[in-house]
Amino acid sequence: MDPLFDVLFSFWVGLGVVLLVVLRASIKLVPQNQAYVIERFGKYRGTLTAGLNFIFPLIDRIAYKQSLKEQAFDVPSQSAITKDNIGLTVDGVLYLKVLDAYKCSYGVEDYVFAVTQLAQTTMRSEIGKIDLDKTFEERDALNTAIVSSINLAAEPWGAQVLRYEIKDIIPPQSVQQAMERQMKAEREKRAAILESEGERQAAINVAEGQKQSKVLAAEADRMEQILQAQGEAKAIEMVADAKATALRTIGEAAATEKGQKAVQLDLASGAIEAKRAIAKDSTVVLMDGKSSDAGQVVAEAIAIVSAMNKSEAFSSTGTSDSGRRDA
Repeated sequence: MDPLFDVLFSFWVGLGVVLLVVLRASIKLVPQNQAYVIERFGKYRGTLTAGLNFIFPLIDRIAYKQSLKEQAFDVPSQSAITKDNIGLTVDGVLYLKVLDAYKCSYGVEDYVFAVTQLAQTTMRSEIGKIDLDKTFEERDALNTAIVSSINLAAEPWGAQVLRYEIKDIIPPQSVQQAMERQMKAEREKRAAILESEGERQAAINVAEGQKQSKVLAAEADRMEQILQAQGEAKAIEMVADAKATALRTIGEAAATEKGQKAVQLDLASGAIEAKRAIAKDSTVVLMDGKSSDAGQVVAEAIAIVSAMNKSEAFSSTGTSDSGRRDA
């Protein structure tokens, strides 16, 4: 019994180990963003995606493991000739992604190498269509054209180029020196233009300031003259009003009896002062005896006033005086 038991135990243990090995070989865990291409007896059977998958051991095998992530590949430097026959050295970066694991595995031997070579030839072709200056100015358009051409040719390979970026464009040394001289001349020209524009603007500002100053000065003079004329007119008006008021007051006072006497007295005083002035200024004064008498002078002044009262200008006054005399 013991030898038989040992044989059975060894058999079952061996069978269990074989089953475990077979089960382990049949279970395949595929990582995220990975794809496994399975072949059965050398023929394509299917593609395993991310997660838990089962295959038949011994008859199925993993032929290819493809990454579905976006990958970046350096495109080696290469020479290219522009449309205006200038030699350039260009390198870039290629961003590539696998869309179909089956095509990438069976459509081309090495899709990375194939796409890289295609990128180089396409880049040379696109650079040959444009001039040197545009290679620096139109990098985005150049990158877009290269991506479009590569994707059109790489479609049977199951890969897609997402982006192509030109890292550096190196022209010949002589061209670099010429470009540096050109840029220096351009900068000097811009500096001269900016300097002249600054001087012109400064001159304009100075002239504008002088113009404004003169305008303001003329405006100030005009306002001063206007104010002065207004002041003089106001003064004349006030003097005229004062004289008119004085004459009105004198006229109203002269219309009375007392006013007449005051006028007669004032005229007499004026006559006396006039003769006194003549006597003072002249060394010889010829006067008759009557004229030299003060009483006679006053009488003459009164006679003059009486004559004025009898005139038409003083008719009202004369009428009132005659009325008073008749009374």
